[in-house]
Amino acid sequence: MKLKELIAYLDSEVPVRLQEQYDNAGLQIGNPEKEISSALISLDVTEDVVREAISHGSDVIISHHPLIFSGIKNLTETTPVEKMITTLIRNDIAVYSSHTNLDVHKNGVSRKMAEKLGLLSVKPLSPLRDRLLKLVTFVPGSHIDPVRKAVFEAGAGVIGNYDWCGFTVSGSGSFRGGEDTSPFVGEKGEIHPENEIRFETIMFSHLKNRVIKALVEAHPYEEVAYDIYPLQNETIMEGMGCTGELKEPLDELSFLKLIGSVFGSKNIRYSTPTGRPVRKVALCGGSGSSLVPDAIASGAGAFVTADIKYHTFRDAEKRILLIDAGHFETEKFATEILYDLIIKKFPKFALRFSQTNINPVNYL
Repeated sequence: MKLKELIAYLDSEVPVRLQEQYDNAGLQIGNPEKEISSALISLDVTEDVVREAISHGSDVIISHHPLIFSGIKNLTETTPVEKMITTLIRNDIAVYSSHTNLDVHKNGVSRKMAEKLGLLSVKPLSPLRDRLLKLVTFVPGSHIDPVRKAVFEAGAGVIGNYDWCGFTVSGSGSFRGGEDTSPFVGEKGEIHPENEIRFETIMFSHLKNRVIKALVEAHPYEEVAYDIYPLQNETIMEGMGCTGELKEPLDELSFLKLIGSVFGSKNIRYSTPTGRPVRKVALCGGSGSSLVPDAIASGAGAFVTADIKYHTFRDAEKRILLIDAGHFETEKFATEILYDLIIKKFPKFALRFSQTNINPVNYL
């Protein structure tokens, strides 16, 4: 298959437009028209990972962390990133990354952490905001079913674990076509009343163009009337981090041991214990210290993340058990998410997990 087919699928499942503004997810290197038959999946793109991809004849590296974060003004091979870019180009190896868009996904990195811990009642810790739109359109009754079907199949109408969510109400509309029109009903130059159905639904902002295209193609009118309203609703399933509950409460020492065992953390840092059992847990894979206030506000007894600073530990004392389990350790299961997504759609596509140890942190 072509690289663009894989990209289109990944973007439909984990939309690049969900990424944070500072991020650079998506296709980093490669021609979308390139034929591909194999991929190497890795958390990072390092020189060792590149060599591994070359040795196995991989057509593309699929990573969580992007190879290219900031702008590159030249390729003089004076930095490790520049060297890797030129090596990848010479060997015709593409790079695609799914980073913060995978973090906020409803089945993303933090959700995978919750799954590994066996947590129940999992919800976003910091739901996405300003990402939802309401679509309203007006359809003759004879065509409401095909229009609604087209809009829903384009991705609209999803609320949490429900889809095909919409509302209809009957009413009367009117229009008058000009000389250059070809009305679906009525005569041009004459005011025509029509019994119509007002149909409204919800959609993510990144789906707008696709949904409107589906609406216009399915609608019988020559000119389709529709309204789009921005919503202030928070998303139900998507967001940064998550919370969940242990099946049974644990004392803090037992919970710390559980974290070390599940995530393979060799040097856990944690705040002063609160003395309270842990039942509700907040999680954020990678650097999630900015979500400490959200974790405390959620009522969680513990917050597991990485890259926590000294004063953040101090500020959390006695309010929550703050646990730094390591950046690599809390994000390493991102490769499993990407593997499962791709193999579900392309079961015959050759996928390999990188065997390269890319954790840059070592412990004595």
